[in-house]
Amino acid sequence: MQETFKLRKFAIDDLQSVMHINRVCLPENYTDFFFIDLHRRFPETFVVAEENGEVVGYIMCRIELGLSNFGFSGVIKKGHIVSVAVLPNYRRKGVGRALVIEVMEGMRLYNTKQCFLEVRVTNTQAIDLYNKLGFQVTRTIHGYYADGEDAYVMSKKL
Repeated sequence: MQETFKLRKFAIDDLQSVMHINRVCLPENYTDFFFIDLHRRFPETFVVAEENGEVVGYIMCRIELGLSNFGFSGVIKKGHIVSVAVLPNYRRKGVGRALVIEVMEGMRLYNTKQCFLEVRVTNTQAIDLYNKLGFQVTRTIHGYYADGEDAYVMSKKL
């Protein structure tokens, strides 16, 4: 499949485009401060996808200290994919997959040992993508989303 998009690090000038994609694609919306704060703290893991000069997708992450999602003892550094979204007309073209792969590489620069995310239990397309990328469901959080839907926590060793 010929990729027609390119990936690059988020820049402050992308903020309105990213906020638009977030509002169009996801019920969980964030303040401009939240986006800027993640970019400022973890620039290697805030990436946009661009096609013909238009931002069509994004992914943003944070690096956290916590217990392993795989039962190891002790505290480790983990990359948390906070939000990923691709405009509807650009889906099924490899954009989401490329964004996730790109930030997992960026997470290595922060010396993370694992990557994880939450995903709606009904979002089968996303779950399929994450499974293909080597993620596995490590637990379920009941009532995680504001509308009461459960979330799977999906994790991958890096």
